[in-house]
Amino acid sequence: MKRVLVVRNDKIGDFMLAWPAFAMLKESTDYHITALVPGYTQPLAELCPSIDQVIIDPGKEANSTAQQDLLEQLKSGVFDAVICLFSNFRNAKLMWQAGIKQRWAPATKLAQLLYNHRVTQRRSQSAKPEYEYNLDLIRAFLQHNQLAIIEPQAPYLSFDKDDLADFKIAQAQQLGIAAQKPWLLVHAGSGGSANNLSVEQYADLTRQLRYLYPQLQTVLTAGPGEQTLAQQVVDKVGEGAVLAHDLALPDFCRLLACGSLFVAGSTGPLHIAAALDVPTVGFFPLRRSATPLRWRPLNSEGRHLAFHPPINAEVEDMSQVDISEVTKTVTPWAREYLS
Repeated sequence: MKRVLVVRNDKIGDFMLAWPAFAMLKESTDYHITALVPGYTQPLAELCPSIDQVIIDPGKEANSTAQQDLLEQLKSGVFDAVICLFSNFRNAKLMWQAGIKQRWAPATKLAQLLYNHRVTQRRSQSAKPEYEYNLDLIRAFLQHNQLAIIEPQAPYLSFDKDDLADFKIAQAQQLGIAAQKPWLLVHAGSGGSANNLSVEQYADLTRQLRYLYPQLQTVLTAGPGEQTLAQQVVDKVGEGAVLAHDLALPDFCRLLACGSLFVAGSTGPLHIAAALDVPTVGFFPLRRSATPLRWRPLNSEGRHLAFHPPINAEVEDMSQVDISEVTKTVTPWAREYLS
């Protein structure tokens, strides 16, 4: 069996947007697929049905012993090919030093000289979604190796239906909400990846949706370091809003799978929810490298709404997002998910 290494050793959101690429590679081949990821995305990689093995990248700041250990793992993997969905000079040098015969990456930056298979991509132009750029690399690899391409479909992540039902009941009891009613999940943190709505804007949107859909069970979610921010939204929303925090990453994914609607900025949890095909509402700045098109989540057609500041606003000024207008758009669209 041939062995392929796929590299996406950057942020959680970026890694989630590689899942269609992993799925295409798995569905189009009988290859053994290994993912090189940082430690904080390891639990997600281990949930991915298209990944057979995970190698942890200690990161560029790790000591020389850890760097050498990583190189030895790559050499001992005896990979037939590597596809660097995320390319920088460190990644390029590692793959060259590991002696992997087919080395694929975007044809950008000086690092491309260390790859022997390059695909021209103008990612800086943000002309299409990030996941499409990833898929283009996989398509080029499959075509080069004369393999038929099977296009993947959402959802890219799922859980056993009965196990998820039990999880939801347990979470409902812990949070003091009803398991049988629709859950509105709101994630106010951003992880520093992009400008986001304010606490007041999230609270305002949540209150308006709850007024229009009284049956909603409102859950604020929080990752590491985001609990205080999420609690501020809970306090402003008032009675009926609860906070879920301190969940291990796999259980955080299960919590998102329980949602009828997920609301967040352009951050990792938005992309996890979309991989589950939970309907998502996302908020994006207008900066070209961070637009709704470039970072479009993985939802199937029609299950995602994107909002950004007005065209005449400062590209990073999320305060210009009109929550009343957002509610007017979301209300009819979300009816089938919240009934």
